[in-house]
Amino acid sequence: MQTADLLVHDAELIATVDDARREIAGGWVAVTDGVVTALGGPGDPAPEAVRRVDARGCLVTPGLVNTHHHLYQNLTRAYAPALTGGLFDWLVTLYPLWARLDEEAAYVSAYVGLAELALSGCTTSTDHSYVHPRGAGDLISAEVAAARELGVRFHPTRGSMSLSVKDGGLPPDSVVQDDDEILADSQRMVEAHHDRTPTAMTRIALAPCSPFSVSTSLMTRTAELAEALDVRLHTHLAETQDEDAFCLETFGRRPVDYLADVGWMTDRTWLAHVVWPDAEEVVRLGAAGVGAAHCPSSNMILGSGLAPVAELRAAGAPVGLGVDGSASADSASLWLEARTAMLQGKLRHGAAAMSARDALEIATRGGAACLGRSGEIGQLSVGACGDLAVWSLEGVRFAGALSDPVESWLRCGPVSSRETVVAGRLVVADGAVTHPGLDEQLAVHRRVSQRMQAAVD
Repeated sequence: MQTADLLVHDAELIATVDDARREIAGGWVAVTDGVVTALGGPGDPAPEAVRRVDARGCLVTPGLVNTHHHLYQNLTRAYAPALTGGLFDWLVTLYPLWARLDEEAAYVSAYVGLAELALSGCTTSTDHSYVHPRGAGDLISAEVAAARELGVRFHPTRGSMSLSVKDGGLPPDSVVQDDDEILADSQRMVEAHHDRTPTAMTRIALAPCSPFSVSTSLMTRTAELAEALDVRLHTHLAETQDEDAFCLETFGRRPVDYLADVGWMTDRTWLAHVVWPDAEEVVRLGAAGVGAAHCPSSNMILGSGLAPVAELRAAGAPVGLGVDGSASADSASLWLEARTAMLQGKLRHGAAAMSARDALEIATRGGAACLGRSGEIGQLSVGACGDLAVWSLEGVRFAGALSDPVESWLRCGPVSSRETVVAGRLVVADGAVTHPGLDEQLAVHRRVSQRMQAAVD
């Protein structure tokens, strides 16, 4: 038997979330050359390994997948002047601060934000970077560099805004670009960073920000470019009732109708929030295979509403989880979002409506489907990427939780992962980030945050 690079062994339970939803008590998983090469139970001979992780007393799950984020926003986390407004008020307050973004800010916010996610068992994250101030530099490449430093799997999107205040939009002139500039840079980002292999560490998607911040022509041309480049599409949609009113007034159409009009009603697309589709629109989204990034904490903090998660899933729409921006949700914990999604599901449809296993599936397989990576990430099966999280079920928080490790994991807590493994490498070990630069980057982050939050003239 081939020697593995990593063997995680003697787990209380391995929840594979594979096609059969297999759960292995006392199980082990082996990773070699970045992919899962074997799994087994106590009676199956495990391979020798270069590195071993003892998972006694632990639940092992696939690495969690974050399908919506704005990493730069951790530079303005819990910013007091923006804490009581709805989405539009919140944006108008923060756009002038975000106009100060530069490559240093993009790098350090990505480094700190991705480290925070890794501590919550997240192994793959997207990012929606749509603020591109003039002269700021190559912000997305700076983020990619940070992800590579940490060793996490990263799906940044080339976000964009083309309508400023003078055009009827919300952002200031300094952070918008014209359509041709956006499309040219979108293609450049794909050519520079998009890896199409099954074990890719970096992929790029195209992501005009929202119906109220980009032109209709940019939406249409971006869909055409994504088709030509064979990459995915992402945007915010149906987040608030204000957005419904805006779309009806501006386009004479509801947001989902607008999405179809601009060529986005395709399984290449996944959308952030999707709080306010009506029943017929839910069916249309599901039939088209359009994915949804469910952001429960952000939706509550901004007062946006409760998304129809069960209905979207029943209709066939892939549903993943998103922590959303750290200036709205103010926390980037995928564990917290999974727990909150479970609680919201019960609140909306009753105690039996959403189990911990349902939430785990949304956080793993659902996220993989949103990112177009079903079978590659979000499950533990031979040939899948060697991404997993080890969660201790011991100590005060879990005293008395003996009957069901998966339910215990999400009901008890709060918890962070003990180990987070990406491509067979430990990004978090014994509850701490393994990369040696974290303290230094936290100091830089504080300096950059102070600069960004300085009074606006």
